[in-house]
Amino acid sequence: MLGGARPMAKVVIENLVKTYPEKSGPGVRAVNGINLTVEDREFMVLVGPSGCGKSTTLRLIAGLEEITDGTIRIGDRVVNDVLPKDRDIAMVFQNYALYPHLSVYENLAFGLKLRNFPKAEIQGRVREAAALLGLEPYLDRKPKALSGGQRQRVAVGRAIVRKPQVFLFDEPLSNLDAKMRVSMRLELSRLRARLAATMIYVTHDQVEAMTMGDRICVMKDGDIIQVARPLDLYNQPETIFVAGFIGSPPMNLIRGTLELAGERIVFVEDGPAGALRLLLPGAVAARGASILGRPMVLGLRPEHLHAAAECPGSEAEVEVKVELFEPMGAEAFLHATTGQHTLIARVAPAGRYATGERVRLAFALEHAHLFDGETERAIR
Repeated sequence: MLGGARPMAKVVIENLVKTYPEKSGPGVRAVNGINLTVEDREFMVLVGPSGCGKSTTLRLIAGLEEITDGTIRIGDRVVNDVLPKDRDIAMVFQNYALYPHLSVYENLAFGLKLRNFPKAEIQGRVREAAALLGLEPYLDRKPKALSGGQRQRVAVGRAIVRKPQVFLFDEPLSNLDAKMRVSMRLELSRLRARLAATMIYVTHDQVEAMTMGDRICVMKDGDIIQVARPLDLYNQPETIFVAGFIGSPPMNLIRGTLELAGERIVFVEDGPAGALRLLLPGAVAARGASILGRPMVLGLRPEHLHAAAECPGSEAEVEVKVELFEPMGAEAFLHATTGQHTLIARVAPAGRYATGERVRLAFALEHAHLFDGETERAIR
């Protein structure tokens, strides 16, 4: 941990509301009375599409936006009316927010100088942060002489030297190219382990969320939809939205109904006669018994759809039309249509599929997710 002991804190958000006023009408609600607890030393990721309220929530925690209603606690202190500089937080922005006329050393030291830290302590903190982030060779350079990744490390270093209770990251990697984003994800993960600090990280990239967070908070339209550990979120999505948002490629979602066929339950895809019909295995069928005849959605991850030729003996096979074949090196994805729905299957990369070709897909239905078509919530 940088510089030894640091005060730790959990962040508690209760009934938090943010409304932006309009000239007429009730205003625009960006955050809808959310509740969230970020535990001491936890790395919490807020994820969701643009406009979901994640960055607004972060800015409310930082004090950069005024709270309309609700409470924010950092440690044992309610900070609703506390100025940002007095909240003992440090924020890292996506645009780095570096001073172009100052050297790396001066950028790192700037906040400490404003707070009148002794010169010797400033030097010690800056040198320690620079060593931690591999910035020692660049301390005399100006930001314009640095790469994007180096500038982002300087921005992170400026937060580190503060030794805050809570680190806040607002899409810090969004301005980097794909290769650099992967590299910086690794650096931030290593840094997090060494700092052992409470961190809240905002991103729209669910890959970042899955690889970095202790827990993930999925947001949509100002609401929290689900909070869970990454694999729990992936394997047990509570809603259709979470199922479709988490995962790359996303979960296949097929609308239809469940019907009785003798003593078995069969899924029937929405559409004209001849739409796909799938006999559900025992445990999945038992979950679906409560929604027989009602609109529902069957969900299946791409890794649970395969070319039938690769799965001899499969009981659930469907003929589809190939739309696109994507070889990715170690894996490949086949995009195909049933006529009503487009599906994505993970197939052997050595396969060869032509657009318009008709192939059979095998469904590993023991891994199927069922969702109520009206409430859009998972059937457990």
